Amino acid sequence: QVQLVESGGGLVQAGGSLRLSCAASGSIFSIRTMGWYRQAPGKQRELVAAITKVGSTNYVESVKGRFTISRDNAKNTVYLQMNALKPEDTAVYFCNADILPRDYSHWIAYWGQGTQVTVSS
Repeated sequence: QVQLVESGGGLVQAGGSLRLSCAASGSIFSIRTMGWYRQAPGKQRELVAAITKVGSTNYVESVKGRFTISRDNAKNTVYLQMNALKPEDTAVYFCNADILPRDYSHWIAYWGQGTQVTVSS
C-alpha cells in the first residue's frame, strides 16, 4: 500500500517562511512527477508547483520567485520552501505524486491528507 505523508504546515505572519515536506512510502516501483496543490475556502484546488523526476519544475504565476519545489529521489520526498508568504497563500496544501506501485501495470495519482498553511496579516 502506498501513502503520502505531509508535514510542515502551520501559522506564520506575512513575510515569513514555511517548508512543507511530503514523503511517499510503501510498495513503490517508481515515481514520476510530484507536486503541491492548494485549496482555499470556497475556491477550487489549484496546482502550486510540480517537479519531474529529473528536476524540471513549473509554478503557478502567483508564487514564482517566492516558492521553491525540490525533491530527494532517494527518499521519495518532495519539498516546498515557501518564502515571503502572503495572506492569500492561506490554504490547505496537498501533496500529489504519480506512482507506479510494485506489481502494478499502470501509474496511479496519489494524494496526501493535506496540511493547513495560515498566513496572518
